[in-house]
Amino acid sequence: MAFGDFNQGPGGAPMSEINTTPLVDVMLVLLIIFMVTAPLMTQSIGVDLPQAEAVEPQEDAPKVSLAIDADGRIRWDQEELDGAQLKARMIAAAAEIPQPELHLHADRKTSYEHVARVLGAARAAGLERVGFVTLPEAGQ
Repeated sequence: MAFGDFNQGPGGAPMSEINTTPLVDVMLVLLIIFMVTAPLMTQSIGVDLPQAEAVEPQEDAPKVSLAIDADGRIRWDQEELDGAQLKARMIAAAAEIPQPELHLHADRKTSYEHVARVLGAARAAGLERVGFVTLPEAGQ
């Protein structure tokens, strides 16, 4: 038995197949790494949400995320806005067809004054679909 016989198939012909097992192993490891790190790459707003019981929405309409942090700063889909910019965005959103759902993420420590101001601006702009985002109650 010679050492050069390892690269030959049956009958002395060269082996023409590629061993794909190491490739599959590497691809599975990469898939697992991406699956684990993908949720970590989403930017968090830094809002401590209150807990409440909620009903799942029935329709699939466009959604806008509006966050109010404990200091009263407002973020529209991760972009910080002042009062005039917020009103302009709400008017533009109210004119869209179908009208998007406004998902309000209010920090637990946010004063009611900030929440009421945003709700009043949404009503004045004509936004009809406003919902509060909360955490599910413990035990559910």
